[in-house]
Amino acid sequence: MTPTLETWLKEIHVPADWIGLRQVTETSTLRYVMDGKPRSNGRTQTKGVMVEVLAKGQMGYCATNHLTAENIKLAAEIAYQQAVTAAEWGIYPFTVEQRPQAVGNYHSPYIKPLDILSPKDINDLLLKVNETLKVNDKIVSTSAIARLVETEIQLVSSNGSDAYQKFLLITTDYTATAQDGNIIQKRTDNGLTARSYQGGMECLEETEVLARAQKIGEQSLELLSAPDCPTTTTTLVLAPDQMMLQIHESIGHPLELDRILGDERNYAGSSFVKLEDFGHLVYGSPLMNVTFDPSVSGQFASYRFDDGGNLATREYLIKEGILLRGLGSKESQIRSNVPGVANLRASSWNRPPIDRMANINLEPGNSSFDEMIGNIESGVYMESNRSWSIDDYRNKFQFGCEYAQLIENGKLTKTLKNPNYRGITNQFWRSLSQLGDRSTMGMYGTPSCGKGEPNQAIRVGHASPVCAFDNIEVFGGAK
Repeated sequence: MTPTLETWLKEIHVPADWIGLRQVTETSTLRYVMDGKPRSNGRTQTKGVMVEVLAKGQMGYCATNHLTAENIKLAAEIAYQQAVTAAEWGIYPFTVEQRPQAVGNYHSPYIKPLDILSPKDINDLLLKVNETLKVNDKIVSTSAIARLVETEIQLVSSNGSDAYQKFLLITTDYTATAQDGNIIQKRTDNGLTARSYQGGMECLEETEVLARAQKIGEQSLELLSAPDCPTTTTTLVLAPDQMMLQIHESIGHPLELDRILGDERNYAGSSFVKLEDFGHLVYGSPLMNVTFDPSVSGQFASYRFDDGGNLATREYLIKEGILLRGLGSKESQIRSNVPGVANLRASSWNRPPIDRMANINLEPGNSSFDEMIGNIESGVYMESNRSWSIDDYRNKFQFGCEYAQLIENGKLTKTLKNPNYRGITNQFWRSLSQLGDRSTMGMYGTPSCGKGEPNQAIRVGHASPVCAFDNIEVFGGAK
């Protein structure tokens, strides 16, 4: 907390039950090289304060980036009037209990600070990535992106909150596009921007980065001569980088309580999950254990407090296949009478916090990768998301991947291109038949999960082992 925020808070005199000031400062650096040429070397910074007021049982909000005492007081008055006006139409009254006192600090873990590499060093590395991706003249396009973000969030409130959190965030993506006649195949680094983490420049270790780039280039070339994925019903094995999207779309979004309550129906859709399902619905097989866990070191959406000041703790959303808990803040928990989590989050200083995903993880099982594949007589193994489609209720879905291999008699055999699969959420998760152990785990994330009006693109993380599902429809073609 800065002395300025504390001073501003003391100078606000609206007759509210609770007042909070949340200041967000974010510096973002983008380095982008395409086909061996730098395309972007930009840095931006945003800074502002969201004033939040509780009055007559309702919340009011107003944000400003004109950081003076007068503007903060004016924002507080606007937020207060907004809350008073909302009280005339309020259905659920809220209290200070929905804004607990938050005191403490959080800092992203790191080994090497972000400034250990100069802009030139980063550009030189991305140029090397482009060169490494081009393993053959049939690689017609290459690209490498690195986005470095430092975010500071300071929260003070009239009931004694004094919380400071600093996030160091790195997102990278490397892409190789291969062409042979009218056949075009693209391979990325585990799916577009999936490599998103909290940490320092250890995430850009040159030897590891170039080894991944070499593999990406080779696999994009390999896909040119690969046959299409067959159309069949079979055992589907998904790598952690594709499980990231599967978890995100068919677990994360359907369990958001504000979506179930109808708040998002106009923009982002609803959910097949009903309030009465919590505690009873068989969401998946007994192997399925899903946690909300913002405490994982280095995961993209780890934090100590959400933007309402709620202490973040690890909670089971689904345990042994049974749906237990929703992704809902204290306001949504009161409205729904369903247990939730500390996930009241805003994408920036000029957005009010809403129910969001954070780290949603599928807990590992007991099988090694070789054991899983060895147990399958016939199936298809898929990696890295390429496309997705899911209905407004997060129920029926169809996903496409970049890379696949046929499983025959317990072994991975030939490479397949254009792999896709489809399913219905509960049926799909109930078909979970094998769960990889901790050695098969992968941790990924995305910087741009969209939700809310006006839109909020927020950071989320997902971790998963390799998973096998029985009797799944798979098919080929660039869908």
